[in-house]
Amino acid sequence: MADTPKTLPTDASVPAFLAALEPARRRDEAQAIAALLETVAGCPPVMWGSSIIGYGTYLTKTGTWPRLGFSPRKANHVVYLMDGFDGQADLLAGLGKASTGVSCLYIKKLADIDMGVLAELARRSWAMMATRYPV
Repeated sequence: MADTPKTLPTDASVPAFLAALEPARRRDEAQAIAALLETVAGCPPVMWGSSIIGYGTYLTKTGTWPRLGFSPRKANHVVYLMDGFDGQADLLAGLGKASTGVSCLYIKKLADIDMGVLAELARRSWAMMATRYPV
């Protein structure tokens, strides 16, 4: 049996977590990302661990994970697009100043990116995850 994941959903308040972020720009940007992802996901956010905001869930042999999420870290906002970035070159080219990891999109400032492109990346990721992991 697989080990229990360390990052699990909690009962912590997402609005309270967001409201406590400093400085104000980081807080405002995190609230904007949270609203965008909630619109895309069509479900309310849940705190996962102490700093990840997740939307929806999917089950794998390693446990339950959020289908879509983000974490307002000190250096970057990290958006978790679980399907990765294969086939997303068209959108990434128009996104603006951001970098990527396997399934992570790192954004220093929202002013540096196109929010419409971010929304489309999130929509594509949500749709792909729904296909891979039907509810």
